[in-house]
Amino acid sequence: MPVLGWGTATYSTVASEIVVQAVVQAIELGYRHFDAASFYQTESTLGDAIQEAIRVGLIKSREEVFLTSNLWCTDAHPHLVVRALQTTLRLENVIRAAHFGNVLLVKVVTMKH
Repeated sequence: MPVLGWGTATYSTVASEIVVQAVVQAIELGYRHFDAASFYQTESTLGDAIQEAIRVGLIKSREEVFLTSNLWCTDAHPHLVVRALQTTLRLENVIRAAHFGNVLLVKVVTMKH
């Protein structure tokens, strides 16, 4: 997995089309590792961008791209972890984009008091 990744956190006012365009341009520049989070609300859009990159021939297959996601601090409780991970994995575009070719890594985001 590439060490350098492209983060997909955005402001909520940014249209998903802009995120798709930015990710496709990042793929064109050579990025192959993308970070998302359910909190960012960009996981599905990231899947759309990967599909677009395949469609236009920037990458040949989903296996060329690595996706990482974050388990947000509000979900980092024993009774919520599995459901939060299942939600991320259930997102149709992310599943199709990842195609289980590359492992979806999960980082736990904590807040310091």
